[in-house]
Amino acid sequence: MQLIVTGGAGFIGSGFIRWALAAHPDVRILNLDKLTYAGNLENLASIENDPRYTFVRADICDVDAVNDAFEAAPPDAVVHFAAESHVDRSILSPAAAVDTNVRGTFVLLEAARRRNGGRFVHVSTDEVYGSLEAPIEADESFPLRPSSPYSASKAASDLIALSYVKTFGLDVVVTRAANNYGPYQFPEKLIPLMIANALEGEPLPVYGDGRQVRDWLHVDDHCRAIWAVLETGRTGGIYNISADEPLANIDIVTRILAILGADESLIRHVTDRPGHDRRYAISSETIRRETGWAPRHSIEEGLSETVAWYRANQEWVRRVRSGGYTEYYDRNYGRRAGDAESGVTGDRAGVRSR
Repeated sequence: MQLIVTGGAGFIGSGFIRWALAAHPDVRILNLDKLTYAGNLENLASIENDPRYTFVRADICDVDAVNDAFEAAPPDAVVHFAAESHVDRSILSPAAAVDTNVRGTFVLLEAARRRNGGRFVHVSTDEVYGSLEAPIEADESFPLRPSSPYSASKAASDLIALSYVKTFGLDVVVTRAANNYGPYQFPEKLIPLMIANALEGEPLPVYGDGRQVRDWLHVDDHCRAIWAVLETGRTGGIYNISADEPLANIDIVTRILAILGADESLIRHVTDRPGHDRRYAISSETIRRETGWAPRHSIEEGLSETVAWYRANQEWVRRVRSGGYTEYYDRNYGRRAGDAESGVTGDRAGVRSR
């Protein structure tokens, strides 16, 4: 199976690539990533020499670059992770979220439509349902009520992707996952930020009262769910992915401190985010029933493993925070730019990882 994975240098995308290559010997992957601030090729160092893996640095909004990638590696399926995914950044700069999440998705859908790109898995978020009062849980038919430019752009891209099923007969499925956590997550997100700060004895900034409730899904469980949908999901289907373990942000923070043996005096309550959703809650009954998927990581086990990984990889965190990780691309890939094996050359710097 030949896959095109977009945003494969990001947290979830890189986790999916590592997992897929380990679990499926017959899979080949072309990773299409712009390498924005959150794209880190160090996340893929363990597989960069795998002959089944190819990296191409390109923007999914660049029509020519996307078309070149589809020609270089005609896909049996596309798994679309690439997105501007941080709510705070979308509040500060909404244009980037709209461009990447809406226009970028459109460009990919057009490429898949013109080249019979097989199944198109559009990876979305539970944030499209907006904030829900307890005990409501959103199933896949729940109205979309996004609250931020990020979640609104994801809702728009979901609808565009689904429109290609009825209009053009494209084999599209949409997944909407709960908050992910695990190794290699960029330390602007809650869990890695709290771990990194606590390890350094720095204050832990918590928005408002910290009682915002999220479901927490280990990235490895998310990757298995995406594969299950890729293999057996219904065309036009929407699949919520949740571990069904909701916790308030402040409870996550205190658990991290307890694992580290750090004092809760490090917690600092700061002014809340504008329009901060109070509670996300989704039902994952559909994916469990239709594919047999179920999470394997409890929050206790997953959080302990995640803390242990960050504790053992503090140099990785330091490089990410300093921007030093960007040197990895230049050191390991820059010399390969224009490699004829990639099938993509010139300004788009296609690179064969071998």
